[in-house]
Amino acid sequence: MEEEEDIFHSPEKVFEEKDETNDEENKRLGLLRATLEEKDSSCKDLDDLTLRRFLRARDLHAEKASLMVMKYLTWRRTFVPKGSISESEIPNEIAQNKMFMQGRDKQGRPIAVVFGSRHFVCKGGVDEFRRYLVFALDKLCSRIPDGQEKFTIIGDLQGYGYCNSDFRGNLAAVSILQDYYPERLGKLYNIHVPYIFMKMWKIVSPFIDKNTRKKIVFVENKKLRETLLEDIDESQLPEIYGGKMQLVPIHMAS
Repeated sequence: MEEEEDIFHSPEKVFEEKDETNDEENKRLGLLRATLEEKDSSCKDLDDLTLRRFLRARDLHAEKASLMVMKYLTWRRTFVPKGSISESEIPNEIAQNKMFMQGRDKQGRPIAVVFGSRHFVCKGGVDEFRRYLVFALDKLCSRIPDGQEKFTIIGDLQGYGYCNSDFRGNLAAVSILQDYYPERLGKLYNIHVPYIFMKMWKIVSPFIDKNTRKKIVFVENKKLRETLLEDIDESQLPEIYGGKMQLVPIHMAS
């Protein structure tokens, strides 16, 4: 039980990791760009901010970062050949009405709210779920303002049960977020966490790399509003958590 209790964070335990650009990172960035342009001339169109995210995801190791970028480009060309996922490609996932987007945190990062109890394996299977994830993540990224690179997610697990446990879906989400949207997640708050989810977490967490795992916060129920208000102003917090912002289904968000 001690291991499970330690994973929950009170406001005083929640901290932000600061991204610091330094001379070493700039050197590695130049090396990464040169390595990529040797492999694929189209890489010259990738901006420095994008390359820095991949570089940081690989602890500034230029060769490993270059392999990650090449994998991303190959995936994007095949999985999203039209440049974006349309609503017509994810009808079953949209019908579940499980993800909402509204407001920004105190750092300007767009916020999404996901209701785990509304997720079920649909007839579109894991492939449609992957398309839905890309649709949602692209929507979030499109709302990231200049000077910011990340988004915030509130994962509300109230009512989550065995019927919502989707091991393949969870692995797909972890893979897409880590491999193709590196350093985009600012923080993921897991709230109203039931015991059944902790069992799933024990299975899935070993697949999550350290750079992603340290951004995942499990919030104590008795300190929910207090914890969220550390990073999110009341005017930007959803009404269901004591704030003033109305939730908008992600497919309806402009």
